[in-house]
Amino acid sequence: MINGQVSFWYAAGGLPPQRPALDGDAAVDVAIVGAGFTGLWTAYYLKRAEPALDVAVIERRFAGYGASGRNGGWLTNTLTGGRDGYVRTHGRDVVGRFQTLLNETVDEVIAVCAAEGIDADIVKGGELNVARTPAQLQRLRAWAADEARWPEAGTALLDADECAARVHVAGARGGLFHPHCARIQPAALVRGLAEAVERLGVRIYEGTAVTDITANRAVTDRGTVTARWVLRATEGFTADLRRRHRDWLPMNSSMIVTEPLPAAVWEQIGWEGRETLADMAHAYVYAQRTADDRIALGGRGVPYRYGSRIDVDGVTAPVTIDALTGMLHEMFPTTRGAAVAHAWSGVLAVPRDWKAAVTLDPRTGLGFAGGYVGTGVAATNLAGRTLRDLVLERGTELTTMPWVNRAVRRWEPEPLRWLGVQGMYAAYRFADRHEARRGGSTSPVARLADLVSGR
Repeated sequence: MINGQVSFWYAAGGLPPQRPALDGDAAVDVAIVGAGFTGLWTAYYLKRAEPALDVAVIERRFAGYGASGRNGGWLTNTLTGGRDGYVRTHGRDVVGRFQTLLNETVDEVIAVCAAEGIDADIVKGGELNVARTPAQLQRLRAWAADEARWPEAGTALLDADECAARVHVAGARGGLFHPHCARIQPAALVRGLAEAVERLGVRIYEGTAVTDITANRAVTDRGTVTARWVLRATEGFTADLRRRHRDWLPMNSSMIVTEPLPAAVWEQIGWEGRETLADMAHAYVYAQRTADDRIALGGRGVPYRYGSRIDVDGVTAPVTIDALTGMLHEMFPTTRGAAVAHAWSGVLAVPRDWKAAVTLDPRTGLGFAGGYVGTGVAATNLAGRTLRDLVLERGTELTTMPWVNRAVRRWEPEPLRWLGVQGMYAAYRFADRHEARRGGSTSPVARLADLVSGR
């Protein structure tokens, strides 16, 4: 089994050759810090809209090294942090339109891949969330009732037989399905997008660490880049920047992937529609059937390291691999004889209120987008188009959405930050064990964890 080495998604083609680093000071129109999905989509749409703009993307390692090349491959329509808080500030109609824009973003990414010749193993099979205990089923039905108020989301409540007809998950009692999701190979998407950006004339400087961002300046270990606009797209690595240590919390997520499974196993499991799959546990798992017929499954391992430290190589603790393997076997008993081929980890950014943001200050020229809490594969595209409109000073519909230019308070200092996150996930795991043993309703311990998290 391979452990770390960025992710399984890079295993087939190997890690990409590194592009040249910045060589001394430079001046551009737009400097984008971070060559993940957010930074690359922003560069792509800016150059498509204004080809004369001089745009540079600065990356510490290589394009897609962070969450963009390590995630579960869900191109989905999730509105991070939920809708109700936005309804209170912006009204029902605006939030409904926000949801529709995220639905449409899934198709936008698919269309760009077709136009740019990016083969990212995309199958738009929808998203299926399953309940495996009475408490999970209770939560799922409550979620379905809430979703019924939002026809824009397109969700449908499924019974056990309807779930099994899609994917046979052991013990599934019901599910919630929506069509606005596609399975993708994330590293293939980010690599193809980086190449498309370069074809437009954007320079990507790799192996160049940005240490500080100030008005019109990105300071690196290889020189200073000055620009009218400096846009931060660093997601879970934001904590490494000067003065940004408490802006977003770098939450750890881990994944495993099996060896290719034989036809006899797939006859038992089904999964012919290639839906993305999750359960309704508090410490949930997420999964996909890969293009070469493996199961890739992820969840929280070590959720947070003290002081916002980041494990950049993706090495995953054996206890986490064992836990994820146990979940795989519980959900799909026919996989018990299959080997785990690769395990890896990465970090995602969590704002204090669990809601993503897109911001630009015309006075200082500083902007950023991120805080997707693990649901950014699609949202990054919408964020990139929104940053484009903000930079070009276009008063479009995108710039009126609730996540634009909103204030987010910072996380608590240590040790409160560490204690809060560790306690929250310990409570969620306890609640899952309690519910699995006793059934019934949601554990009150989980409700306490929700209060601690601020969600």
